[in-house]
Amino acid sequence: MNIGKTNPALTSGFKKAMQDGTTMTITGTITKIVILLAVLSCGFIYSWLYIPYSSGIMMGVSILTLIVALITTSVPKLAQYSSIIYAAFEGLFLGCISKLFNMMYPGIVLPAILLTIVCVFVTLIVFGRNPSIADRTRKGVMIALITILATSVIGIILSFFGIVLPIYSNGPIGIIFSLVVVVVATISLMQDYSFILRGTQFGEPKYMEWYAAFGLMVTLVWLYMEILQLIAKIVSSRD
Repeated sequence: MNIGKTNPALTSGFKKAMQDGTTMTITGTITKIVILLAVLSCGFIYSWLYIPYSSGIMMGVSILTLIVALITTSVPKLAQYSSIIYAAFEGLFLGCISKLFNMMYPGIVLPAILLTIVCVFVTLIVFGRNPSIADRTRKGVMIALITILATSVIGIILSFFGIVLPIYSNGPIGIIFSLVVVVVATISLMQDYSFILRGTQFGEPKYMEWYAAFGLMVTLVWLYMEILQLIAKIVSSRD
């Protein structure tokens, strides 16, 4: 049985999943996605309204979020608990980082949220009409993900030596790079839809509904952050 996919979080979890008598369903997975999005939204709103921006707070929350994400990826059976904790921490982090972007570029957050929602609906429509598109784009998305990751790592290493790659600037190269990443993240959503569909078809255990919802949320958060950065680059380039 091969249900491999480009989202590392989901791929790892499905490989480690063991049948426990009940199987995941589309309806059950959607319910979990809604729950996690609700938790994330509550964390976002609370952070936005009541937590003053602090680099220390943002760093602390981001570390906690990463730890919970790694635990969830390593032990999928814990997803029914850890994914909720992840969503809460991620919501706090997104609220904090979004507040920072909004201080620098007022009014930037709402368009980023709306564009993320648009991307979700567009990909759902496209995937619903032609599910096989996920299979045709899987290899390309994987190559793109590896390239983006490698480029980001190189950029981080060079930054320690005071070298900033053009992709991080608000110039044409930086804007084009961010646009490409947004496209890759958007297409990755369809890979997640496909993976969830395959999980239900192959009778993956019930707890994988939480894990699949967690994996989709990881992609959604990535997409939102990339759209936020893209808009920020475009706005700052006009100054």
